[in-house]
Amino acid sequence: MAKLQKKRRGRKSPRGTAMSITEFMERFPDDWAAEKWLEKARWGKKRRYQYCPRCLSWNVLETPNRQPMPYWCGKCRRHFNVRTDTVMAGSKLGYRTWVMAIWIFVTHPKGNSSIQLHRELGVSQKTAWHLAHRIREALSDEDVDEEDEFERFAGPIEVDETFVGGKARNMHFAAWRRNRELPDFGKAIVVGLRDRKTSRVRARVVTKANRKQLQRFVRDHTHRGTTVYSDEAKAYKKGLQREHHTVNHRRRQFADGDCYTNGIESFWATVKRSHKGTYHSWSHKHLQRYLDEFCSRQNMRHKDTLCQMRAVVRGMVGKRLLYRELTGRMD
Repeated sequence: MAKLQKKRRGRKSPRGTAMSITEFMERFPDDWAAEKWLEKARWGKKRRYQYCPRCLSWNVLETPNRQPMPYWCGKCRRHFNVRTDTVMAGSKLGYRTWVMAIWIFVTHPKGNSSIQLHRELGVSQKTAWHLAHRIREALSDEDVDEEDEFERFAGPIEVDETFVGGKARNMHFAAWRRNRELPDFGKAIVVGLRDRKTSRVRARVVTKANRKQLQRFVRDHTHRGTTVYSDEAKAYKKGLQREHHTVNHRRRQFADGDCYTNGIESFWATVKRSHKGTYHSWSHKHLQRYLDEFCSRQNMRHKDTLCQMRAVVRGMVGKRLLYRELTGRMD
C-alpha cells in the first residue's frame, strides 16, 4: 500500500506545473533577479554573453559598473543588454514588471485586460495596453512558408470558421444602422484548425469565408495526406486536395465515429468567453494578435509555467512594436 501511494504521488499531471504568486515573488524579488533570469532565458546558462545581438560577434566584454549598459561589443563598438533587439527595446519599465506581465499572460487562460493589468503592475493604462500588445507580438506565429514542411500539421485535423463581434440585438441604434449593410453585420471572420495528435491550434483572420481563402489556409498548414474533418460548409467540398470527412450540424449530427469538430469548437468557446467576459471588444486591426495569444497559450498549456515564460522571451527576439504603429500615428 505504501509503495502504491508513493507511485501515485510521483505521477505527473498532463498539464504543466503552475507557479503560484508566492513562488513568483520568491523567485523574482527584485529587478536584478528578473534581469538575470531574462538573460538565461534568452542566451542560455553557458553561452549567455558570447554574442552581440546586433552583429552576432563573440567579441563581448562586460562594462564596469554596468553603465550605460552591462555589455560592450568590440566589433560594432556599441553597448547592449538583454532588451536589445527585442520587443522590450526602448522600454523604461523594470525587468521585474516585464517578467510579471509575462507570468500573468501565461497563467490566465481567459486573458487579462489592460485595465486589470495596469492595476496589477502599477502602471498607466496606456503603458499596460502597449505592454500587452508587445507580449502578443512575441507570441505571434508567422505564416507558414509553402516549402516548409516542418511547420505543417500531420493530422488528423479539425477545421472550422467562426464570427467574432457583438450581436446585432445588443447594439445601440447608431451602430446597428452603421453595420446593417455590412457582410455578416460587421463581424470579423476567423478560421482555425486543430491537430488531434498534438492538440496544437492555429487561427487566422480572413476577409471572406469563401473557398479560396479557407482551402488555402488548410493547405498551407497541413501535409497533402492529412485527414481533414469539418462541418457541412460548401467551401471545403471541392478542390481541398485532402482526405475530407464532414458532419452535418444542421441535422444535429455532432459526431460520426471519428468525424467531429468538437476540439476546435472548444477552442472557439474559450476565445469567445474571453471576448465577452474579459476584453468586451476587439477591433479588427488587433484581432490577429489576440488570436495569437490564445493559440500560443493553448499550444503551451502542457508545459510548466517557467517553460512557457522562457518561450515568450525567446519569441521576443528580433521583433519590435512601437506605440505609434499600434495607434496608427506614424507622423
